[in-house]
Amino acid sequence: MKILVTVKRVVDYNVKVRVKADNSGVDLANVKMSMNPFCEIAVEEAVRLKEKGVASEIVVVSIGPSAAQEQLRTALALGADRAVLVESNDELNSLAVAKLLKAVVDKEQPQLVILGKQAIDSDNNQTGQMLGALTGYAQGTFASKVEVAGDKVNVTREIDGGLQSVALSLPAIVTTDLRLNEPRYASLPNIMKAKKKPLEVLTPDALGVATASTVKTLKVEAPAARSAGIKVKSVAELVEKLKNEAKVI
Repeated sequence: MKILVTVKRVVDYNVKVRVKADNSGVDLANVKMSMNPFCEIAVEEAVRLKEKGVASEIVVVSIGPSAAQEQLRTALALGADRAVLVESNDELNSLAVAKLLKAVVDKEQPQLVILGKQAIDSDNNQTGQMLGALTGYAQGTFASKVEVAGDKVNVTREIDGGLQSVALSLPAIVTTDLRLNEPRYASLPNIMKAKKKPLEVLTPDALGVATASTVKTLKVEAPAARSAGIKVKSVAELVEKLKNEAKVI
């Protein structure tokens, strides 16, 4: 079985995000960039499936600038076999990304595609579902457990009411939730080996995909600063403030 895993380059989750002075977007100058945490979970799940003998090859793919090769090398160090970068410096929306991924899926013909359920920069939670619609593959989103049995993959999904189990016929698409696994750290020998693993660079034009967006970002603003809280001396005072000042009761 060949598994295709998507990887996105995002601002590291420990970094405090700053908005540009002209409110045109997020300031990325001299900011630490990392692999999207949900993508790390997707890579880890693919590696575990390979360790169980279920998968024979893991291909990781990223869409973004040339610098995204850094995150692909990280995925290779974690256990992926080869990487594909669709190089684009444009700001791509979810649909454009899904169209590019479909072109890669058509080229690679994987039996299983694993994506993070969302990216921590845009938080759209759309790409996996859009890719499922474009390819016609069965999809299991928000996966907290994945088991491959023959020509099916059983996915336990996290939903509002608890857990839901679905059986998908391969080829299929799975998007990972936080509780699926805990990603490993890459060892130094594997980091060195990753430098020699194949990394193919493609372009949207080479894949025959138009990435023009119908969505335009008008303005980006930082959240409004919260006012300081106050302490009250009694329950009666709390009720009085909730009733007369906050007017919530």
